[in-house]
Amino acid sequence: MGKLQSEFTDRALGEDVLADRILADRVLGGWLGRIAGNMLGKPVERGDLWTRERIDGYLRRSGALPLTDYLPEPVDETDALALRPEWRQCVRGRIHGSCRDDDVDYAILGLDLLETHGFGFSTEEVGELWLLRLPYLQTFTAERAAYRNLANGLKPPLTATYDNPYQEWIGALIRADIFGWTCPGDPHRAAGLARRDAVLSHAGNGVYGAMWAAALISAAFTAPTVRQAVEAALAVVPASCRLARTVRRVVSLHETRLSWEDTLTTVSVETAGLGWIHVVPNVAVLTAGLLYGGGDFTRTLALTVRGGLDTDSNGATAGSVAGVLTGAAAVPDRWKDPLEDTVRSAVFGFDGARISDLAARTVRLARTGSGSGLDTLPG
Repeated sequence: MGKLQSEFTDRALGEDVLADRILADRVLGGWLGRIAGNMLGKPVERGDLWTRERIDGYLRRSGALPLTDYLPEPVDETDALALRPEWRQCVRGRIHGSCRDDDVDYAILGLDLLETHGFGFSTEEVGELWLLRLPYLQTFTAERAAYRNLANGLKPPLTATYDNPYQEWIGALIRADIFGWTCPGDPHRAAGLARRDAVLSHAGNGVYGAMWAAALISAAFTAPTVRQAVEAALAVVPASCRLARTVRRVVSLHETRLSWEDTLTTVSVETAGLGWIHVVPNVAVLTAGLLYGGGDFTRTLALTVRGGLDTDSNGATAGSVAGVLTGAAAVPDRWKDPLEDTVRSAVFGFDGARISDLAARTVRLARTGSGSGLDTLPG
């Protein structure tokens, strides 16, 4: 009996160690993917100017199509002037650690939120942490409106709805990754946490986008395919909402073997008028990048950013999903080496943090959080 118990214990410990290593690799992959995707899309982050056609024209002039690496330097002055000012820190050969960006700041802030308040945090505590850790001028659109409302003494959910025309934009979605990373294999729990965060600044499809993204990232830890992760994420939002209908539309077009270009052209017509920062058209670009990327890290990032609209936000979320699917060890060196394991951040106390440290802290939260699906992680 003692020998059998010993063999069982040794085997169980071995499985636990393996699960820990897989989880750590997947979470680090998510962090690296989010930062790399953000850096890839940042120079062309202006969807009304940098259309899908213009991005591909830039890549052709630079000899960089198909896209397999960070954006190349511009070859003419017209392109250089149209890029965001930060492009010099985000293109091939010039990257030394990540640029500061809100798409990364909110992942860091979410980590601090869970470390400070645990998984039982309240929406009010999210707002308090914003005021404590996040500079006002580093917030934008819905987040800036909510920040202003907080400073004026309003409480959630009024912070999201008072004098805030950006309630259904993409801001809450970009804050959702941490809830997926810390709830691996438990998309419903991840979505519930994301909703509690999102209602500080968003409503309607803006909240559903955050729930969908958190569930998508959580499902990526255990789903056998990208398509199954997308389907699992759809289960956490109302089937009749416009966001869910748009995701299903992209899925159906992909199933017909329509080309990536024609799929995006079709959906862009159907979502016309919403604006390039609205969550619905961006979720369409993101879903198309994931499905046509087929789980390949480089292809997923490239297609998502080439899709236009809010390129750095979409690239970041696509990179997070792809990084979780592949794990950090499988992320090509050309994406992760230039980051130099360093992140710039406007979040007080986190500038210059090590990406590997942020990932390790995220893993600790995932291991201590109850109700996760760690036991179903594939090897």
